Amino acid sequence: MERDELAAWLRLTTTPGIGGVTARRLLAAFGLPQAVFEQPSSTLRQVVTPAQAWALLTPPPGLDDRIQVTWNWLQETPGGSDATADAPAAPMQRAVIALGDAAYPRALLELEDPPLLLYALGRIATAPGAAFPATRRSHGAGSSLTHLGEQAIAIVGSRNPTAQGAENARQFSRSLAQSGWTVVSGLALGIDAAAHEGALAGAPAPLELATVAVVGTGLDRVYPRQHLELARRIAHRGLLLSEYPLGTPPSPANFPRRNRLIAALSRGTLVVEAALRSGSLITARLAAEQGREVFAVPGSIHSSLSRGCHALIRQGAKLVESAQDILEELGPGSDSQPQSGAAAADASTPPAASPSGSAILDALGYDPIGLDALLARTGMDAATLQGQLLELELDGAVARLPGGLFQRLARA
Repeated sequence: MERDELAAWLRLTTTPGIGGVTARRLLAAFGLPQAVFEQPSSTLRQVVTPAQAWALLTPPPGLDDRIQVTWNWLQETPGGSDATADAPAAPMQRAVIALGDAAYPRALLELEDPPLLLYALGRIATAPGAAFPATRRSHGAGSSLTHLGEQAIAIVGSRNPTAQGAENARQFSRSLAQSGWTVVSGLALGIDAAAHEGALAGAPAPLELATVAVVGTGLDRVYPRQHLELARRIAHRGLLLSEYPLGTPPSPANFPRRNRLIAALSRGTLVVEAALRSGSLITARLAAEQGREVFAVPGSIHSSLSRGCHALIRQGAKLVESAQDILEELGPGSDSQPQSGAAAADASTPPAASPSGSAILDALGYDPIGLDALLARTGMDAATLQGQLLELELDGAVARLPGGLFQRLARA
């Protein structure tokens, strides 16, 4: 979009007292934001309250600076190195997409409160030479945003998962990406990060969007900060998406709200691990309300992180044990490629173990267990058992947990 159009959109979305509902009412009455600000107070008062009309006639504080910052961000050369302490470097493309633009994701139009503006960073165009210029309105051709959600699945879960939960998220995501599905998540710690990592590892090269991160900050920031490198990789192989203006810091209220976008941009939502009071369950509820499929991975009855998934299953979510369970429900992705024998085996089979290691794995089960209990189950001496546990840990078959606990790992 042109600078004047961008300025009008930013003014509308940052005017105090003008929320999404009111803004959409104004757009329905007068058309584009420029036309809203051309109306006299008497005309505006036919649509909004006198206080809102007065606010619309007065540019909000800091508007000029916000316009300049956003315009400068759009003009930065794609692929250039612009790393800062908070900002991902070397993006593919940047864009601000307004409600009603041809490139606006159709899936979001089904929401009761679709974002007025979307900020995008990453692989926005799908066809060679079909770049999405930041300085003019997109006509939709070549934009991967328009159809975003048609071949996407959300994977969400705990920010503090078990080792098995994180591994499950990676393996589900990797297998789904190998089958042509784009994985949508929220760039949070734990399951979100594992899902993004799995998609990046599994997506075939021709897949346009390996993964989409819907974030709760402005796109000139990365939160949490330790995901800076992950955000850079997503910008090259996928997409970072936000409804929040540049400069928006992380705020607790932003993250539950962004969950509605994660749910809407996906054909289904998979919850890997979640406590009963979890933001992941908000995403699952929103997905169900929007008519999307909900999937849940079952876990130990003794784990608090399994209770949210078990509750979803009781409410009608589909219990899944492998990515194939999801593919049977949703079908293969548009760019699916057959997995190699090695990849297929890796996605479904735990690492091989020595005969004594197999006995230890059988004794471990799948619940966390302490060394003393494992000694009692196996009848081994402590030195031998600890040596075998170390070998299994190095093989990726066992994880060492805080508190001196061990847990068997299985492939999703």
